Amino acid sequence: MEYVKGGELFNEVAKGKLKEDVARKCFQQLISAIDFCHRRGVYHRDLKPENLLLDENGNLKISDFGLSALTDSKRQDGLLHTTCGTPAYVAPEVINRRGDDGAKADIWSCGVILYVLLAGYFPFLDSNLMEMYKKIGKAEFKCPNWFPPDARRLISKILDPNPNTRISISKIMENSWFRKGLQLIKPIKADADSKPKEEAAIDDAVFGVCENTDEPKSELVKPAHLNAFDIISFSTGFDLSGLFEEKNKKREVIFTSKQPVKTISSKLEDVAKRLKLKVMKKDGGLL
Repeated sequence: MEYVKGGELFNEVAKGKLKEDVARKCFQQLISAIDFCHRRGVYHRDLKPENLLLDENGNLKISDFGLSALTDSKRQDGLLHTTCGTPAYVAPEVINRRGDDGAKADIWSCGVILYVLLAGYFPFLDSNLMEMYKKIGKAEFKCPNWFPPDARRLISKILDPNPNTRISISKIMENSWFRKGLQLIKPIKADADSKPKEEAAIDDAVFGVCENTDEPKSELVKPAHLNAFDIISFSTGFDLSGLFEEKNKKREVIFTSKQPVKTISSKLEDVAKRLKLKVMKKDGGLL
């Protein structure tokens, strides 16, 4: 793995607000990196200064993709439906659990990060978590008087509680404040066919695009694909719905097994019969 000598960006912010030019350079690199990810169908979903690293030259590197989601994680409505992230940086639509566009949620987090870099503190800060979520939902924040007017306007467009009207990455890149001192680099095409074989192979390895021609194809129906993001979402610790709506308390047991589905189903049926429970089969599962 690459060694990033400069450590976390958080350590720099902890010392106080950054100079405007330094903050702008970090934000430029952050937006460029997130644009690179989004073009390849990757949504980070936990952007914060602790997950942004600096090399020895002060260049920004994004780390910790443990909660990230891929495009194929979206449901039929085109949205992601798993609540995750760090409270102070999470977008309102993620908290509300009505589904969110991964790209728009990342953009919101970038806006919070920009505010923190320029101010040295959070835009939505409250000792009470519920009160903080209310402020986030209404985008109740004030910019310090030292914020440049054009930076204020940009932040207000990013921290728009309505994801449908929130500014896009392409529009951010066209913003006059954002473009000051920007070093233009020739963009890399997202089309795998235009990449060298080595680079395409790396992308395929990272995102799980591979084909094993040695093993015979199975006629069994494979279970739904689960990535690390989906597995983590099983934890109730990431479910914030209880803060906003009441729900019936229901005990659930989640387990994994290396045994075939047929064997597991048979064992579950035996246990259910011993407990005098009625068993129904539906969509390959047991009710």
